Amino acid sequence: MKKIAELLLSMRAVKLSPNEPFTWASGWKSPIYCNNRRALAFPTERKQVAFHLAQLVGDADVIIGVATGAIFWGTLVAEELNLPCGYVRSEKKDHGLKTQIEGFEPNELVGKKVVIIEDLISTGASSLKAVQAVREAGAVVVQMVAVFTYEFPQAVEAFAKAGVDLRTATNYTELLEVSQEDGLLTEEDLPWLAEWRNSPETWGQHQN
Repeated sequence: MKKIAELLLSMRAVKLSPNEPFTWASGWKSPIYCNNRRALAFPTERKQVAFHLAQLVGDADVIIGVATGAIFWGTLVAEELNLPCGYVRSEKKDHGLKTQIEGFEPNELVGKKVVIIEDLISTGASSLKAVQAVREAGAVVVQMVAVFTYEFPQAVEAFAKAGVDLRTATNYTELLEVSQEDGLLTEEDLPWLAEWRNSPETWGQHQN
């Protein structure tokens, strides 16, 4: 919803720079940089975001946040819903109990309906690794709920193929609409920014 896009912009959790794009770790050029961890510094705003995330959660027994960026979002949502929560790492630890999911002992998630909380959806690859880990623990992943998605076509396809119901508080389309309404973008910027969403891996190469 646009309200969440407005909150992200007000906290500067999302920054738009179409003329001087950011470079991601993958090497992709991007006109947008999303850092939802900024919400940690804004108690009122983060509560509002968490409330709206909680409204997207369906029937669930457990909330699991994705490490590290969504650990606090998962905790806040679980507090809103008075549900048990934990978090899932990208890989198992190589020491101690060698766990990948924290907060639960082996077999405690078997048969449980789990909603996974994510902060940001890009290509979907890392998010779906978290889904796989929770499924391997014997849980039923009923949803993934995220703060923001870039709406990349490859992510939409990946979630559909994995059979995951993805719901997000806001998205790239709404962010552009709010940014234009607030005078942060011009109408001339929009086709250029739409092109990035459709082909992020090649966008901006002609600038080099």
